[in-house]
Amino acid sequence: MGTSNMGKVLGLVFANMHDMTVKDLAKDRTMGSILFGGRYRLIDFPLSNFVNSGISTVGVITKYNYQSLIDHLGTGREWDLSRKKGGLYLLPPFSNVESKLYRGRLEAIYGVLNFIKSVHAEYILMSDCDVVANIDYKPVLSAHIESGADITCIAHTGQHNTELIKQSTVLTVDDNNVVKDVLIAPNLSGVCTLSLNMFLMKKNFLIDLVQTAIAQGRYSFERDILQSKLNDIKIVAYEYSGYFKKIYSEKSYFDANMDLLNLENCKELFNPRRSIYTKVRDNPPAKYGLNSHVKNSLIADGCVIEGTVENSVLFRGVNVGKGVTVKNSILMQDTIIGDGSEIKNVITDKNVSVGNDRTLISSDDYPMFIGKGASV
Repeated sequence: MGTSNMGKVLGLVFANMHDMTVKDLAKDRTMGSILFGGRYRLIDFPLSNFVNSGISTVGVITKYNYQSLIDHLGTGREWDLSRKKGGLYLLPPFSNVESKLYRGRLEAIYGVLNFIKSVHAEYILMSDCDVVANIDYKPVLSAHIESGADITCIAHTGQHNTELIKQSTVLTVDDNNVVKDVLIAPNLSGVCTLSLNMFLMKKNFLIDLVQTAIAQGRYSFERDILQSKLNDIKIVAYEYSGYFKKIYSEKSYFDANMDLLNLENCKELFNPRRSIYTKVRDNPPAKYGLNSHVKNSLIADGCVIEGTVENSVLFRGVNVGKGVTVKNSILMQDTIIGDGSEIKNVITDKNVSVGNDRTLISSDDYPMFIGKGASV
């Protein structure tokens, strides 16, 4: 089962699927366009995983607020998806005459059914933008074909906290990884098998599922397919054991960024053999003033640092003034921190400016969020 077979796979990315879990961050953008890790956006991970696995046709399903997503993706050149055959397709809602703003994954797929039918693909691999991981999908396809499954769900078995489990779909599997039970947003804790919201199945099988479900007024893939049809179809879990972070709240977003300050996590996520691609901005390298002091931080290009930065993630073009202390914070693109200010446990969105001698300190459990373009 070589890469040649991956050419038969259509990748579908849902850019808006979990916007409600990170309301502040997704106020002006899709979940897929949320900035991450200094220079990336969340959609860079599923797109790069598809491309690195040999999938060359990808559709991005949007819902609303997708202007920044369009700006970021452009023609898809950075992901090698600017092609004559296949390539990157942006799929806005309402592309189907009778479709309305979708309520769930099935209605979202129904809205782009004409596109799916027109693509020469045998399989469809779906992914959301709420999981940050570096996954090779080639073994997933091999396992899917070998197991004879109708649907393969990529999942991770491990110790998970209650908040994460409450925002997830939990699978119960037998010794052959066949799914025997599906729990949606259960109130559990401890070791369990968590769906990563990535699903692989045959294209024609998906088309039939969606058409039948819509005719019956159903719209939730998890509830109306995985749960309801559990005994009629064969659903198999594919165990992914690598590093991943699921983003299901502002706090989990904060933690996922902070996780990158651990070198091991960074190495696994940004594996040089399977790069994560993003839109290139021509910025000069970061500039450090004579009295600057930076410790255990991720600093993107184009930053100017005159003060102290510790345990923080700074995106492109951030300006940290003289006598400033920034600790445990995430400062997004083009944030400016005026001289003499103190920032701790804060997330600033793009283009935030903090005046001189300001103090913004919040608790470890609830980082303060400052919206896009705000002046403090």
